[in-house]
Amino acid sequence: MTTVDTRQTIDYDRLFLGGEWTEPTTEDRIQVHSATTHELVGSVPEGREGDIDAAVAAARAAFDDPSGWAHFTPTQRGEVLERFAKALEARGAETARRVTVQNGMPTWLSQQWEQGFPPMLVRFFVDLVKQTQEEIRPGLLGKQTMVIRKPIGVVGQIVPWNVPQAITFLGMAPALAAGCTVVLKPSPETVLDAFMLAEAAEEAGLPAGVVNIIPGGREVGAYLVSHPGVDKVSFTGSTAAGRKVAAACGELLRPVTLELGGKSAAVILDDADLDSQLEDFFGNTMINNGQVCWTSTRILVPSSRYDEITGTLADLYSGLAVGDPLDPATKVGPLVSERQRERVEGYIAVGKQEARLLVGGGRPHGIDQGWFVEPTVFADVDPKARIAQEEIFGPVLSIIRYEDEQQATQIANDSEYGLGGSVWTADSDRGEAFARTVRSGTFGVNGYANDPVAPFGGVKSSGLGRELGPEGLAAFQEIKTIYLDRPNA
Repeated sequence: MTTVDTRQTIDYDRLFLGGEWTEPTTEDRIQVHSATTHELVGSVPEGREGDIDAAVAAARAAFDDPSGWAHFTPTQRGEVLERFAKALEARGAETARRVTVQNGMPTWLSQQWEQGFPPMLVRFFVDLVKQTQEEIRPGLLGKQTMVIRKPIGVVGQIVPWNVPQAITFLGMAPALAAGCTVVLKPSPETVLDAFMLAEAAEEAGLPAGVVNIIPGGREVGAYLVSHPGVDKVSFTGSTAAGRKVAAACGELLRPVTLELGGKSAAVILDDADLDSQLEDFFGNTMINNGQVCWTSTRILVPSSRYDEITGTLADLYSGLAVGDPLDPATKVGPLVSERQRERVEGYIAVGKQEARLLVGGGRPHGIDQGWFVEPTVFADVDPKARIAQEEIFGPVLSIIRYEDEQQATQIANDSEYGLGGSVWTADSDRGEAFARTVRSGTFGVNGYANDPVAPFGGVKSSGLGRELGPEGLAAFQEIKTIYLDRPNA
């Protein structure tokens, strides 16, 4: 075993690469602290460039093996990946617990996202890849053509700390189903869950080199992005970091999927029955302590109902249970780190100069430890204000007044981002019509959910490419055309 459980901490002494637990190239370690208590909860080796080299070499060898993973039939890969899904399920509760301890995600949410989604996505893409292998097309020149889809190669995947396992499998599940091999770099803040993924891969018998995990910081991530042995990059993170990844991949002509930041709008129409939708509205605006890229942190309210709806929202957010994220009753837990809290509090200070503080604005009373910030809502926010334009990534919302739907659309679109959004109305047809007017990669009517069957991603500064759905699978495949010596039927 590579883990030592001292009851106080969870410590790993080796890295998982090439199908084995391997000694790291240095003695450097990543120490993980609880977002709630600040206590040391575990540690893992910190990967360096030499570890990335070894992981990429293992992934390359596994992919280039003429009888290996890339050449398995979809059914053969599916059998292995079903074992992988079952191994993930067996570890699901502990994975969710580790995520909650590390980043403060409320336990009711980590059990849904971090426990439930990974095996679901593995099985979804296994089924999907079986349906999309080759296609015969009648040609305009008299002969048939064949279009085949092959795995793209070695994937360098970099994932963030906010929803580490679900986001990992947005890329890893289609990559593995397609026949790719993966080098994963998890965020230093959330590594203990990634090592459980490694244990599941080992138990499932994934061939050596198919999954490799090297935790590390930004420098290690940059080295992976530009590594000559990598064929495709999948990156989720900030827009600023995404621009650097895009520049590196552009120079190398390397395919890249970028899932970046957001500043989405929740547009409440004048006929909305918000009182009956408050749970869903909370989930769309402040889920995971506000640390989700697609949340609608700009709330657009019609002037005709401004005071009424603002009062309803004040009651909603001021009444949220804040506390220990391991308590199932907690709605809002701590932020992931002191640095993140300082960032959010900086924006709250800006907001107090720009708008009217409606709810929160400080640290919760009676909680002496943990990186907590009160759910905070500003009213009378100018659409051009910093708190209405810049991604805060914490439990901070801006309420913006609008006069009519045309202005609501204009305000919703007045953003460098375009990832998510939602509209709230008693008339679903009206909501659908409004959804079409907003420029974003995704949008919800009376709710928001990333359904695996449909593509997820953003426009403008929110990213490039799509995850989930057939489009998410296609991102890990190369398309090849064969002009057949066969007349049209």
